[in-house]
Amino acid sequence: MGTPLFADTIQVPPTLFLTDADVARLTDWRAAFDALRAAYASTIAASMVPPRSMARGDGTWLRGLTAVSPSGRHMGCKLISASMKARRASYLISLFDQETMGLAALIDGNRITGIRTAVTAAVAVDAAAPCKPLKVAVIGSGFEAKGLLVALAAVRDVARVRVFSPTPVNRQRFASTIHEEYGLHIEAAASASEAIDGADVVLCAARSRDESPVIRGEWLAPGMTVVSIGSTLPEQREVDEQAIARASLIVADMPEEVAHDTGDMLAATRAGVQFAAKLVSLADLVGRKATRKPDDIVLYKSVGSALQDVITAEMLLARARAMGVGTELAHSIVPVAK
Repeated sequence: MGTPLFADTIQVPPTLFLTDADVARLTDWRAAFDALRAAYASTIAASMVPPRSMARGDGTWLRGLTAVSPSGRHMGCKLISASMKARRASYLISLFDQETMGLAALIDGNRITGIRTAVTAAVAVDAAAPCKPLKVAVIGSGFEAKGLLVALAAVRDVARVRVFSPTPVNRQRFASTIHEEYGLHIEAAASASEAIDGADVVLCAARSRDESPVIRGEWLAPGMTVVSIGSTLPEQREVDEQAIARASLIVADMPEEVAHDTGDMLAATRAGVQFAAKLVSLADLVGRKATRKPDDIVLYKSVGSALQDVITAEMLLARARAMGVGTELAHSIVPVAK
């Protein structure tokens, strides 16, 4: 007879469940930055972060992103369920212990998506931008724009900030909120070009309603570092073809997806812009396999990665256990011998 299915089970710690409120309590920009920078400085095989998958229904979809952490502690998956009809989405991150295969944690991933996007951008800027107090331009005034700025200010000195978004009341509210909550010297600008003028770093999180570019290459000056996180699908646009042409170095968290699945790069390809030779991975930038010259324009393009989700979740889990935060589940899955 064969071995029983549930033979040789092992005891593992209870699965910890973290709510969105738990994640808010546990969030630490610096800790997330240190974890993500260490991950991108590690050796990351392509097989550790495979392409995402998506199942589609009638107005619904389920996206799955998986990664193995180079820390050796966990591997995990982020699932995103969304309904275009109901205009609702849910995010779930699961972490498995790499030694026992036990389900270590289930985490509400809603807030983590914003955290990891902002902090990974800060990792890129820290590796690319000059070591001095930074003059920052922010294009956009929403949640993602705020996250980009706050994450960067947590790890680098920010000398001053200018913000632009199309609606005057929104950019003024953004400036007031940032100054009151974080004490940064910030002012609202009347145009995107005015905000960008004289900046060291441009943080862009503001696609236009008609998907026309909101960053134009003619506005960029030598030495600038530009972050673009808003064009992640073929139909989306954020920077124009000239910006891609003028960039000396294009850094991507997922180079293949950035090159072939984002509207900005597809438009550049159609326009005959050759960028393959200057497209590098974020790991190469952090690991100093790719370097910039002082006058180079560096463009960081992000589509998001399961590695970022898993590393951020791993950091939150460690803090949760240290602080006694979260709910231990009464029952969980049981690892079995195979």
